[in-house]
Amino acid sequence: MAKISEEMRHLYLKKTGGYREVIEAILQQEKEILAAIQQDSENTAYKRIFLVDEMLNLTSYYILLSNVSQSMLKNKNEDALNDGRKSLYRGIIYLEEIVTSRVDALFSEYEDKLAQLEPIDITRRYLLIRKMGLCIDLLENAYGDNTKWRWSFVEIEGRYAAVAKNILDLKKAVSNTDPRSPFYEPTVYHVRLVEQLLSQAADRYREMYELSTHRIDDFRRGIHFLGALRRIYTLLGNREEAELVKKKFDIWSAKLEADLRKENEPSSKKAQDAKTVF
Repeated sequence: MAKISEEMRHLYLKKTGGYREVIEAILQQEKEILAAIQQDSENTAYKRIFLVDEMLNLTSYYILLSNVSQSMLKNKNEDALNDGRKSLYRGIIYLEEIVTSRVDALFSEYEDKLAQLEPIDITRRYLLIRKMGLCIDLLENAYGDNTKWRWSFVEIEGRYAAVAKNILDLKKAVSNTDPRSPFYEPTVYHVRLVEQLLSQAADRYREMYELSTHRIDDFRRGIHFLGALRRIYTLLGNREEAELVKKKFDIWSAKLEADLRKENEPSSKKAQDAKTVF
């Protein structure tokens, strides 16, 4: 990596000064809102939604810092990207505190919490979720392919898929997918996005299991996402899609059971199998 001259470093700091001021202002506002939530339990869901939006804005500014560094100094600003990843996580967590982080949670388990978001209409919820997805994509692209954080994005995308599903009022989603509903368009777009995200999260956890961690829990998480996807299809009356996902769910579950049996085999049996293979 080429050495960065003091002049170029100075120009970079000058160029990004405005961004860093905005970052500091958002961080200060975050502290104030969290303090307000601790002091007053009223409208906490609405305050957290505001924090989610601000954390996404914060992430975008950290990405900007790195992009300018890449342009001017010819290298990424890893510190800025790591701060962006942390602020993105905080945004997801603030949303999880309202709508739960569980992808397999029954609607009745978080319906009361979701009711606190009643003033935030369907369109605004959908746009917030789209904004979160854009931030994830931009941050992943800013890191690039050869990054040690590659597999951490599987968890980020999985948690994103869960909150994208859980912020959607599933009771209203059924009626709002009627073309006569005034909320038809944003509901259909949101449902389609959730279906895509659940399927993608399942595949990504399976990929991580096979290529990286080999942890049964990762495979099991992928299967949970398939289960959630099947329930969405079933709820909305998409029987053909639900049946296709069920077949995939069953195949993956059988594979999981086979892998669990292999993992629990006595070491002598594994050694014998290895000799047989080679």
